[in-house]
Amino acid sequence: MGNSLGKLFTVTSFGESHGSCMGTVIDGCPAGLPLAAEDIQVDVDRRKPGPGAASTTRVEEDRVEILSGVFNGKTTGAPICLLVWNKDADSSQYEKMRFLPRPGHADYTAFIKYGGFNDFRGGGRFSGRVTVTMVMAGAIARKLLGQLGIEVLAHTIEIGGVKASPKGIDEIRQNVYRSPVRCADPEAAAEMIKVIERAKEEGDSIGGAVEGIALNVPAGLGEPIFDTLEGELARALFAIPAVKGVEFGAGFSVAGKRGSENNDPFIIRDGKIVTATNNAGGILGGISSGMPVVARVAVKPTPSISRTQQTVDLSTMESASLAVKGRHDVCVVPRAVTVVESMMAATLCDFALRAGIMPRVIK
Repeated sequence: MGNSLGKLFTVTSFGESHGSCMGTVIDGCPAGLPLAAEDIQVDVDRRKPGPGAASTTRVEEDRVEILSGVFNGKTTGAPICLLVWNKDADSSQYEKMRFLPRPGHADYTAFIKYGGFNDFRGGGRFSGRVTVTMVMAGAIARKLLGQLGIEVLAHTIEIGGVKASPKGIDEIRQNVYRSPVRCADPEAAAEMIKVIERAKEEGDSIGGAVEGIALNVPAGLGEPIFDTLEGELARALFAIPAVKGVEFGAGFSVAGKRGSENNDPFIIRDGKIVTATNNAGGILGGISSGMPVVARVAVKPTPSISRTQQTVDLSTMESASLAVKGRHDVCVVPRAVTVVESMMAATLCDFALRAGIMPRVIK
């Protein structure tokens, strides 16, 4: 069973794309944290796609309900159960494709693993819809991390080969959620929108990349050798549907560097030990160094496209073809931005509890 994440701040996700609801249970949240549904709603609303060609026509209200774990406006220390209801699902197209696995989707692997008993509608448990459960948990984690002064940000850095120019933290804070593609570079964002619109006109889809940044993470978080900080962050980020690659700091570019280029020299700044550069992405030996934790994820193109594709009929074991009908995002990268923030926050929150720097009771 793989529906839970974390050791002390444990997140368990439930629900299917076209089922009655999507939800999450958070166990281990410290008592005394002021919490209302509106606090979580802010992040859930940010997960919704901006206007434009990138987004699906499926519109869910996603009104957050808190079922347990909060009393008189504060967390009690008991498990917190959160959910949103699915109200705008249309399963008609999926019934027609029941035995035609969509290329790029988990239809075939889920059919084999669960003997055909899996909920196939909208991808069921394997739909991007499950990310709403991650965002609900992440909203609580972000609020807890705020008690320690830790901030988690994310932004789109590439869509369809269009790359954003590097931007400072202040620009990322100010620009990301003003952009329909969640990009801090307005010029690149305009080009990204054009690329998405072109893919939509051609009945295709497009991928990209998101960068996540955690600021003010103290040195010392991580549990080597098997529960390293980047290992657990990667596990959380790979749980996001459509993520096919994760890197930290300089990432794969280190393969072409020399040690003299890649090493981050230690210096003292304002009485603190820091590094002059951050090729390590804020992690050394699986432990946070005190520098910003920087991770990037590669997001694949949406598998559901209207172009005709080759597949097989599982009921007859014969070749077949299909053109996927229904309501799908042309590009899921903008939606992934808030999800990357959430999964990084949940993982960092778990490590903060494991390190003993986050109190079990907030007063």
